[in-house]
Amino acid sequence: MKQQRVFLWSIVIALGGFLFGFDTAVISGAEQFIQKYWQLSEVEHGFTISIALIGTVIGSLMGALPSDALGRKKTLYIIAALYLISSLGSAFSTNWYAFLFFRFAGGLGVGASSVTAPIYISEIAPAERRGRLVALFQFNIVLGILMSYLSNYLVGDIGKEPWRIMLGVQAVPSLLFLVLLRTVPESPRWLIQHKQDTNAALDILRVINPDTAAATAQQIQQDLATAQTQAQAAKEPLFSMKNKTPIMLAVLFAFFNQLSGINAILYYAPRIFSEAGFGEKASLLSSVGVGSVNFIFTLLAMNFIDRFGRRSLMLVGSFGLIVTLGLVAYSFFHKSASNDPRIPVAVMSCLFAYIAFFAFSQGAVIWVFLSEIFPNTLRGKGQALGSTTHWVLAAVIAFSFPVMNSTIGLGNLFLIFMGMMVLQLLFVWRMMPETKGKSLEQLGSTLVMH
Repeated sequence: MKQQRVFLWSIVIALGGFLFGFDTAVISGAEQFIQKYWQLSEVEHGFTISIALIGTVIGSLMGALPSDALGRKKTLYIIAALYLISSLGSAFSTNWYAFLFFRFAGGLGVGASSVTAPIYISEIAPAERRGRLVALFQFNIVLGILMSYLSNYLVGDIGKEPWRIMLGVQAVPSLLFLVLLRTVPESPRWLIQHKQDTNAALDILRVINPDTAAATAQQIQQDLATAQTQAQAAKEPLFSMKNKTPIMLAVLFAFFNQLSGINAILYYAPRIFSEAGFGEKASLLSSVGVGSVNFIFTLLAMNFIDRFGRRSLMLVGSFGLIVTLGLVAYSFFHKSASNDPRIPVAVMSCLFAYIAFFAFSQGAVIWVFLSEIFPNTLRGKGQALGSTTHWVLAAVIAFSFPVMNSTIGLGNLFLIFMGMMVLQLLFVWRMMPETKGKSLEQLGSTLVMH
């Protein structure tokens, strides 16, 4: 029964991931309508799509501040409010500048959510279930992506401005998230570290696991004691030689996550399918297929991440991404050289396979891995570093995609992504440690230099 309560808490927090995914992908169905509505140039259009990602960069960069100062739960309330304001504001915007402002606000929510939600879940989850529970966040991201694609397809023919409905639908889950947050407690690790409230933390830890509650609280306190004092722990710099290993792992992992091309595909899926040869409605439907494959293989990865480990999933995924990206690149090169009617189906099949391998590896692992590799005193800052790296690159790719597509073409773009995945394979093989089954305190002490 107590384990079920921890699972339900994780589900509620992971709703932030659902909104993360919905907000991220919903623009893919609306972007061509928006470009026509405001008569945007390629550069203006790229900026319009990437403005939310610019907000995401700032949200992830600053997300650790309220998370540490106000608590994980209060920060999640702020995030839910940002999602709600953004969805309604974007849907009812009467000019381009107002639209940019509200999309930027939604980006702030996505960025802060990518820092706070995985931290919260990792801090309430037992070590043996942490991978699966934190992966609920990613599961909800892909569920949000799928629901946004399906919603876009269903409302794509409604009225003269269907993009307003596409963006406004998000207000419903945003309000639900805001209400359900009342049912979750504060993180016990935050209560001990920032409030020195061991009694309240113990009450929560007893719900998580009554047999280990006292020992876990003592271990958290001992871990904090190594930083000498709470004041020193709060001021401990992230960028120091002893933290070079988790810093390097976080930055490189986030770097390769985006250089796989995943957000270019998620944001511009209908456009990519259109260029492959599908019609407008078929392109939206194909995007639903992308979301469905993403959902299924994320669900599959959740059943393997604690059994086989994070590194094993990454090795399998890296090989698959290299092959599928190469095949997509080849298909677009072949399309430019001929009018082969099989190209649309080939592109769709290869992209579905690409999404499957991404969901099974990078997609399922990233938020789990980033939430594990930093010590307690630096987890918020470390998660923010990895998340910010991730979103800076996502913004760059989203902004540059329309221009790059019109200059070097999709074939060359996918070839570049494939080359990045070759480098990722080398990174996983030579540098990535396995983190499954170890407590956060064990990992924090083994990955830093003493």
